[in-house]
Amino acid sequence: MQSYELSGIRIVELDAAGFLLDSEAAALDVMGEIYGTGADMVAIPVSRLAPEFLDLRSGMLGAVIQKFTNYQLRIAFLGDISEAIAASNALRDFVRETRRGSAIVFATDRAELAVLLA
Repeated sequence: MQSYELSGIRIVELDAAGFLLDSEAAALDVMGEIYGTGADMVAIPVSRLAPEFLDLRSGMLGAVIQKFTNYQLRIAFLGDISEAIAASNALRDFVRETRRGSAIVFATDRAELAVLLA
């Protein structure tokens, strides 16, 4: 786990290896992992996402985001999701909508995250 600040936002980035984010319970496990760090945002590498996570029909993405929102914790997904976006107009539209705010961010890397949060 790494901790850093971008645009005044305290971010804790999970390691690329670890349990998969595959349920609301896993979202709570992430929150437990970063508890006490003072994080405003958790950055989760896409390597930590379950295979069906980005399939909006599974409901997993929405449920996990809702869990983070309930606990007033911002979330960033870091990595290349271009294949998933190309396969789903709904996901492409969702990612585009998230660009209007800063509570949910999809970025290819930390540099893009910094730009999106600025």
